[in-house]
Amino acid sequence: MAGTGAAEATGADAAAALLLLSDGRLPAGGHAHSGGLEATVAAGRVHDVASLEGFLRGRAATSGTVAAAFAAAACARVIRGEVADLGTLDAELDARMPSPALRATSRKLGRQLLRAVRVIRPHPCWDEIGTSPHHPLVLGAACAAAGLPPRAAALAAVHDAVVGPATAAVRLLGLDPFATHAALARLGPMLDRIAADADSCAVGDPADLPADSAPLLDLAAEQHATWEVRLFAS
Repeated sequence: MAGTGAAEATGADAAAALLLLSDGRLPAGGHAHSGGLEATVAAGRVHDVASLEGFLRGRAATSGTVAAAFAAAACARVIRGEVADLGTLDAELDARMPSPALRATSRKLGRQLLRAVRVIRPHPCWDEIGTSPHHPLVLGAACAAAGLPPRAAALAAVHDAVVGPATAAVRLLGLDPFATHAALARLGPMLDRIAADADSCAVGDPADLPADSAPLLDLAAEQHATWEVRLFAS
């Protein structure tokens, strides 16, 4: 599979590609998911901007860190032409998701993103990534196909992990969108550190990738999946 990686984009091309893949308006279904926030709001653990910021920091440090590492690893594999390793990454990421509901959501979002990037950025890896891969792996492969490096893939993944819940909070709680985005801006240095750490382990053994967990998010996902009436799919 050597030689299937795209040439690395530079300057404005790289910035434009990263913005496209990080845009919440990308037709990949992310807008329908709250990242566990809807159930957390219902439990009373998030009720204002301050508690939302705490939730986002926790999410970035756990599921966001794992997503960033696996997105970076997938990006590195595609760049190096090692697409066959994506199956191993998929199995390792699956093992880090104890919640069946979260695994199902990740694969659903992966399928939806795969459908979008097949059209946006054709690449040989799409024929080998499988029909229902985890979302961070598709995101990482999409970054590689767009000529972006693993660190950019990691940043896109951890950014996605916090922006979705923040946007959902405005709808669920009627929070001031300016204050909400100010909270997101304060997370910037943390997200940059997570992306840098993910980049440093992108080409290592998949078994050694981060396995940070958030049991409350796992429980919230399982509870949320049983609700008959809900605003978000997850």
